[in-house]
Amino acid sequence: MSQQRPRGSRPSLPSASNGTLGAAVAVVALLLGFLILRDVRADGGTSVTPGTNAPVATTPDGGTIDPNSSSTTAPFNIMGFKIQVANASGIAGSAGDMTGRLQARGYVVPEAKNVAPGTAKRLKTGVYYTVGCEANAQNVAAVLGGNVDLGPMPNPVPLEDGNLGEACVLILLGTDLSNKPLAGAEGGPNGIAATTTIP
Repeated sequence: MSQQRPRGSRPSLPSASNGTLGAAVAVVALLLGFLILRDVRADGGTSVTPGTNAPVATTPDGGTIDPNSSSTTAPFNIMGFKIQVANASGIAGSAGDMTGRLQARGYVVPEAKNVAPGTAKRLKTGVYYTVGCEANAQNVAAVLGGNVDLGPMPNPVPLEDGNLGEACVLILLGTDLSNKPLAGAEGGPNGIAATTTIP
């Protein structure tokens, strides 16, 4: 006869009730949701739904950046460069008058000069720039009304003393603008002129 051994009973672990397990899952889900929401708010990011424009960001110097555009709009600092005015009109005192008008708009303009002896009298004003000052010269040309000759600095510099100093823009004042008010854009407070778009 074979004897069967009695089976030992396994100790059973207490099982959690469905209600306790559900509550634990709910608490974990709530904590995860809170942490995710906190991280999203901490990023400070904004979401843009498809088909809408992204918000325009403001740069520290007051310009704006449109993420949908390949260019930015930044204020133009008219105090960041110097302009030399030279009398090429033959009208006495006209370069000094133009210097004062530009200074009143906030531009940095040293004392006016005369052109080099033998330089032809100009009917039309010219605005000339050194390398890297093209945008500055364009701004000056706009302030003068836009109807001026614009180009790179002549060599030699056509000034009586031949010295441009620290200026990077030269105005050879012609009879067209001598002793006349500035027709273009206004300079602004703290040397900030109208905004310039930079591609």
